[in-house]
Amino acid sequence: MERLRALRQQRVLTLRELEERSGVAYNTIWHLENGKRGAQPRTLRKLAGALGVEPEELVKGAGNG
Repeated sequence: MERLRALRQQRVLTLRELEERSGVAYNTIWHLENGKRGAQPRTLRKLAGALGVEPEELVKGAGNG
């Protein structure tokens, strides 16, 4: 999920800060950003809310740049 990392970095957030804002565990975020795991819809909603985007925005870009 490269889009997740890009959005987090655009907002100048560390993994720990995103963990605090979203309530999603650090390890889960790390695994998602590094493509080690897929996200559950609830997790996507939490992360999107913390980043101020729609959940669909997190899954964009796989082939769209």
